[in-house]
Amino acid sequence: MDHFAGLDVSIEETAICVVDEHGEVLMQCAVPTEPETIAGALRPFLANLRRVGHEAGALSPWLHPGLQALGVP
Repeated sequence: MDHFAGLDVSIEETAICVVDEHGEVLMQCAVPTEPETIAGALRPFLANLRRVGHEAGALSPWLHPGLQALGVP
């Protein structure tokens, strides 16, 4: 089953929501805004995680490549 995640990014904290292909919420949490911490929170879902979306903002040029380097789609 495919999973999708949305990130609500702020300077200090990122809210994460993971849903399945039917829209059922599988996880909601908030973690410090660090690529390694965000990737760690998403790790249990990586095998089925098809896409992660985050808002465009000042942190995007740093966060996006950091998450990609850690295998986050």
